[in-house]
Amino acid sequence: MRTPSSLLDPGLLKAAGSSAFRKLDPRVQWANPVMFVTELGAVLCTLAVAGNLLVGSWDGFDLQATLWLWFTVFFASFAEALAEGRGKAQAESLKRARTQATARRLQNDREECVAATELQKGDVVVCEAEDIIPADGEVIEGIATVDESAITGESAPVIRESGGDRSAVTGGTRVISDRIVIRVTSEKGNTFLDRMITMVEGAQRQRTPNEIALGQLLLGLTAAFVLAVFTLPAFTHYSAAAGGKPDAAPLSLVVLVCLLVCLIPTTIGGLLSAIGISGIDRLIRRNVMATSGRAVEAAGDIDVLLLDKTGTITLGSRRAAAFLPAPGLTPNQLADAAQLASLADATPEGRSIVVLAKEGFNLRGREVAAPHAKFVPFTAQTRMSGVDLPGSDGQPTRRIRKGAASAVRTFVESQGGQFPGEVAAAVDEVARQGGTPLVVAENGRVLGVIQLKDVVKGGIKERFARLRRMGIRTVMITGDNPLTAAAIAAEAGVDDFMAQATPEDKLARIRDEQARGHLVAMTGDGTNDAPALAQADVGVAMNTGTQAAREAGNMVDLDSNPTKLIEIVEIGKQLLTTRGALTTFSIANDVAKYFAILPAMFGGLYAVNAARPGPLSALNLMHLATPQSAILSAVIFNALIIIALIPLALRGVRYRPLGATAVLRRNLFVYGLGGLAAPFVGIKLLDLLITCLGIA
Repeated sequence: MRTPSSLLDPGLLKAAGSSAFRKLDPRVQWANPVMFVTELGAVLCTLAVAGNLLVGSWDGFDLQATLWLWFTVFFASFAEALAEGRGKAQAESLKRARTQATARRLQNDREECVAATELQKGDVVVCEAEDIIPADGEVIEGIATVDESAITGESAPVIRESGGDRSAVTGGTRVISDRIVIRVTSEKGNTFLDRMITMVEGAQRQRTPNEIALGQLLLGLTAAFVLAVFTLPAFTHYSAAAGGKPDAAPLSLVVLVCLLVCLIPTTIGGLLSAIGISGIDRLIRRNVMATSGRAVEAAGDIDVLLLDKTGTITLGSRRAAAFLPAPGLTPNQLADAAQLASLADATPEGRSIVVLAKEGFNLRGREVAAPHAKFVPFTAQTRMSGVDLPGSDGQPTRRIRKGAASAVRTFVESQGGQFPGEVAAAVDEVARQGGTPLVVAENGRVLGVIQLKDVVKGGIKERFARLRRMGIRTVMITGDNPLTAAAIAAEAGVDDFMAQATPEDKLARIRDEQARGHLVAMTGDGTNDAPALAQADVGVAMNTGTQAAREAGNMVDLDSNPTKLIEIVEIGKQLLTTRGALTTFSIANDVAKYFAILPAMFGGLYAVNAARPGPLSALNLMHLATPQSAILSAVIFNALIIIALIPLALRGVRYRPLGATAVLRRNLFVYGLGGLAAPFVGIKLLDLLITCLGIA
């Protein structure tokens, strides 16, 4: 998919500015209590300035302060609009994929052309080469190559076929070759593209539980500061009168509002929505669609990862590595029988056996076509494959089989043979080394073991170590026997494994982990994965998978890369880290502004004379020139810091794989101390500038 525009893109900035003005509507600001209070204060100050102008009382300080209050609200709205604008740029790319195609609907074995928008869930349509797939659906007949570049950005076509785990198709993609029959599985207006466009545009983005909790905290702080600030006049009047200087600290409405806006957490209040939207945007740029912001946030909180072995931890294509003959046989004899049993085996494993026999023992392929040979295909029930060859010169039929050790043992014993202990030991040793053993037998005689090896992906051990430093426990899921699973788990560096796992086992494991207080994430692509995906706190379905899997998960990986789950977790944790860091910075900021404004405002209280200011002036650590310049400097700084932090809010704080305690300590040190120091520097510089210009 198209990468969202740069933050400095003129078109994006123009659109964000226009949207920010529309967001000044109080009905929009109401959703953000902190900024609503700021806007309400700006309105009150505007009315006060307008009233002064009507009676001929001009005050440049009041006008400047009021303008900067409006800038504060505008910049906060601009941050949210900019985040949404990046998503809308992404949505435009998706909308181009959602063409107004026509559909060839099948009814009573007859085709009729209808608009794609007329299709209903359950309709059956036909698509051939160059046809645009009109709606989300499931292939129920045929096989075809499909161009999904409009959705995934990947130019390589993919295979979609009926009856497997790669049967789901997406509306807006294009059939390149062959013919498929599709059953529509989505309601009108609720297709995959519709949901994706809604999500990236942020039009219906619901606030996450953490956002709601943080919003309540910010609301509580705002309410406390409102009460504190608007009770100041009474206390100030009493103190000034008691000190014999009734005009020592004049507090106008504009001054009180400025003080309030500088003390409430406007920085995080203005950036909170942008942080949430940008988290979804970062997922979209990695071709992952989250069905809600809750899913992104949950990814940051998970502490258990369930990953399939094949294709995630290993390359997923096992290759023959060695022939281990039974006692009394040579490797050449075993290789010859193994190659015969594999000539009709089109799997990567079968082809690798033929290649190893050819390259290692110079065995060429033989003519074993019917009627001379009868091939026995692999089935899940027999767990074997092979070939039956007629014997020569009155010899009995050669029944050659290769497959799982237990299945071949049963076959050999049914033929009156025995399974040698040496072969059983070889099977265990191959499994212990992380390989997959296949046993070869002819009639009632065991010939030996083929060692298959599945290569662990490069760098995967380091990635699991990184997850461990983040406090996440990894669990490998495999259908292999326990010995093989243990060996691969040790090589890959996972924390735990599940061997010979069934769909029911996966679901039970997730429920068990959740019952112990853990948050669990997993990936899947098949219909049998749907229950576990639905149960997991973060379920990432592969786009190449079935419709049931995509609907069960709360994320869809458009690239269908199972290892991307690790990136998703990091993006979720980056979102939470960014929100925590900017909240820390905002609150520390407010503390610093407190020491900047209040001493300057009340330094005249209890003063003996003009030459000897009051005792509160000792807290004026920055030595700000006047109360007016102190307040105006703080208001300007408060507005500009929001603009300065927008890139960080949208890009996210750089995430490092540390534990929660280490992340908290780092945030307090970098953003806490930074939040304390920045206002002292910024406000002092603004005060010097304002004093030099003589504008306050």
